[in-house]
Amino acid sequence: MHFNLKRTYLLVIILMVQLLQGQQQLPEWQPGYLDIHHINTGRGDAAFMVFPDGTTFLVDAGDMSETHPRTTSGRNAKLVPNRSKTAPEWIVDYIDQFLPKKQERKLDYALITHYHDDHFGEIDSLRIIAPGGYQLTGIMEVGTLIPIKKMIDRGFDFPIDLKDKKVQSQERFSKDAYGMIPTLKDYWKFIDHQSDKVGLKNEALQVGSNHQITLKHHPNDYPGFSVQNIASNGNIWTGYDDSVYSLFKEGEYPGENPLSNVIRIDYGKFNYYTGGDISGIDGFGQTDMDALESHVAPVIGAVDVATLNHHGNRDSQNPLYVRTIRPRVWIQQNWTADHPGEEVLRRITSKKLYPGDRDIFSTIMLQGTKDVIGGRLDQYKSQEGHIVVRVYNNGDSYDIYVLDDTSEKREIVSKHGPYKAR
Repeated sequence: MHFNLKRTYLLVIILMVQLLQGQQQLPEWQPGYLDIHHINTGRGDAAFMVFPDGTTFLVDAGDMSETHPRTTSGRNAKLVPNRSKTAPEWIVDYIDQFLPKKQERKLDYALITHYHDDHFGEIDSLRIIAPGGYQLTGIMEVGTLIPIKKMIDRGFDFPIDLKDKKVQSQERFSKDAYGMIPTLKDYWKFIDHQSDKVGLKNEALQVGSNHQITLKHHPNDYPGFSVQNIASNGNIWTGYDDSVYSLFKEGEYPGENPLSNVIRIDYGKFNYYTGGDISGIDGFGQTDMDALESHVAPVIGAVDVATLNHHGNRDSQNPLYVRTIRPRVWIQQNWTADHPGEEVLRRITSKKLYPGDRDIFSTIMLQGTKDVIGGRLDQYKSQEGHIVVRVYNNGDSYDIYVLDDTSEKREIVSKHGPYKAR
């Protein structure tokens, strides 16, 4: 009997060590959970979400060209977990692992924040041509491998008409080294083909709406859940009914980043924000009161979890914005040694901008960044891995899991929390 007791204790200790070493899988999603998976492939942003009733949602599917020296240089992340699949194939492989069991294999929604390669893909000479005549890259490859029911983007006709041949011939597009217009042309082919094949519907984000992205299975069971559309194309929700105002005039093209789609997800007391590549610092390093961050911050309000705008690039997270949204948890989705700017890290950790604790998680931290940031790296809870936010109890509390991005099994590396929603 004494021997059996000792053996039991030993087994418990072994199980605890395995958990600490990241040998345990993320517990399965359960109805009532809101899961937000920030997937690291090394090729750009991708966030897979499972809403409380099982509705599925993907935000972005970054896939930078493997033929660009930028992608293969030491300043950029490597493709992970390995090169046996493309970045979109790894995204789909991840989705297949964490999709709710006994549920149809599909994405109810996919959202592209804007038309940059690290968010929606980029064509190049290495891509395979799909039956629809488009190259398999980014969201096009994801949507070919797993059906998407509703595809949401920022539209194509404001502030300039991207389908207009005169616009396409402008030097900023004709000499674009990253081929946004050629990739968009394949994206349009993808939409047409998948509309015929699986009934995909394509819509532009409807600013001010909280009825465009909704629970598809049991909405009445979770009345405290909603997705609020904040901004798109520089059109910003006022915070009242569905009224909107615009920062840009027709024909005025500020580049893709300020046109990013911005949303907030609410689940009871819990709030989550993500906004693509908007920014708020001007060319002189000062707060830009006319930039997107300054305009959307009052509408977003205080949140529990926020992704860093523009991957934490030095033009983002201005002091007004940081003070206003003041998250408990910051999540950085990045792929280059340029992210984050050291001054960004100073702003988001400043107790002068807002009091209280805050935890920071990053999908990757390259050596060049580590060399510059130095001692400030201690302010991160985790510097690499898939980052999962799991929200419980109708939004009352949540945990953060970090999963191993070097393993195809994606075991738990660390767990943080519980955090109490504010």
